[in-house]
Amino acid sequence: MTDQTTLNRYARAAGVAMLLSVIFGALGEMYIPGLFIVRGDAAATAARILADPTLYRLGFAAYYVEGLCDVALCLLFYVLLKPVDQNLALLSAFFGIVSMVMYAVAESCYYAALVILRDPAGLTAFTADQRSALALLSLRLFSTIAGLFLATYGIASMIRGYLMMRSGYFPRAVGALLVLGGAGFVLRTATILVAPSFSSGFMLLPMAVAGIPLTLWLLVRGVKVASVPQ
Repeated sequence: MTDQTTLNRYARAAGVAMLLSVIFGALGEMYIPGLFIVRGDAAATAARILADPTLYRLGFAAYYVEGLCDVALCLLFYVLLKPVDQNLALLSAFFGIVSMVMYAVAESCYYAALVILRDPAGLTAFTADQRSALALLSLRLFSTIAGLFLATYGIASMIRGYLMMRSGYFPRAVGALLVLGGAGFVLRTATILVAPSFSSGFMLLPMAVAGIPLTLWLLVRGVKVASVPQ
C-alpha cells in the first residue's frame, strides 16, 4: 500500500498540476480564443485569426499544457484517494481520462479553423468567404463539444469530492464543494442537450469556487498524514 509520505508528495504534485491547469486552462479555453472569435461574424473572426496566427496557435499550446496536467491529475488523485475506496478512485480516473479525450477532440476543431484559413491550396473548391464560414463552424463545434464533455469531468469530480469527504485527510467542506462543482458541470451538459435556453455559464461557477481552496490545500497543507487509513 502507498505509504503516508508518498501520499503527501503526490498531494503536493497534484497542487502544482492543478495550479498549472487553472492558469493555462484560462488562457487556452477562454482568454486567447476570446481574442479571435466574433460571434456570428465569420469574416471578422477569420481576419483576426489570419492577423496573428502565432497567438492563435499559442491558445492551442496553452490548452495542451492544461490537458497534460489534467491527465496527470487523474493518476495523482487515484493514488491519493484509493486508500478510501480503490474501485471508486479508479472509476473517477477513468471518467477523467474520457473527459480529456473528448476535450481534445473539441480543441482539434479549434485548431482546424486555422488550417482551413491558412491552407487555401487544399480547399480550392471554396471561396475565401466560404472558408471563413467553415472556420467559424469549426469554432462553433469546438465550443459545442467542449460543453458536452463537461458531464464526464463533472462525474469524475463528484466521485473525487465524495471520496475526499470520506477520507479524513481532506477537508470535508472542500470535498462537498467539489461534489457541487461536478454537479454543476453535469447540469450544464444536461441543459445544453435538453433545454438550451436554460443553460448558463453560472453553472460552472461552483467548480471554480471548489478548485481554489483545493489547490491551496494541496500546495500548503498536503494531506493530514496521520489520518491516512492503514
